[in-house]
Amino acid sequence: MASTLKVDTIQTNDGTGTIALQNQLSGMTTASLPALGSAQMPTGSLLQVVNATSSILETSSTSYVDMYSATITPSSTSSKILVMVTNHVYITNWTNNEWRGCMIKLLRDTTTIHNDGSYGEGAYFDHNDDRYMTYSTFQLLDSPATTSATTYKLQGRSKVNTNVVFNNTNYGGGGAITLMEIAG
Repeated sequence: MASTLKVDTIQTNDGTGTIALQNQLSGMTTASLPALGSAQMPTGSLLQVVNATSSILETSSTSYVDMYSATITPSSTSSKILVMVTNHVYITNWTNNEWRGCMIKLLRDTTTIHNDGSYGEGAYFDHNDDRYMTYSTFQLLDSPATTSATTYKLQGRSKVNTNVVFNNTNYGGGGAITLMEIAG
């Protein structure tokens, strides 16, 4: 049920005057409203979202190989970028008694910004398993201090020459990277 409020005038809080409301909104359209850009948004506001999904990558290389990336152009040098990553990992073809797994790292353009020491972000298991599936996820709040297009790229590798399949939907999962610009 809709309600209607009808008044001719509103009195100021201190009682010294009135505010006339007659025809205050007539002729107003969304085109006549002021634009609200990222510069007017308060700190902590979500300004934009970029998402990219992965393609399948299969490797047994112990050197990092490119997986997938997403590019965002911050509207201010004070903006932060919240990076959220999920990767499906399937590891098989174990042939020796070595510890095995995979490693994943994140780069901003050409600079590594997330790599967990010698282990990286990935999946690890011992020699008693003949195959392993899991998800590798992480979040990072970055301060790129630029208004230029910025690419966040994921790279992955095998830990000990075992076969690793990243983000194969045939094995139950894919991967994605989401970039969110937060007003600084």
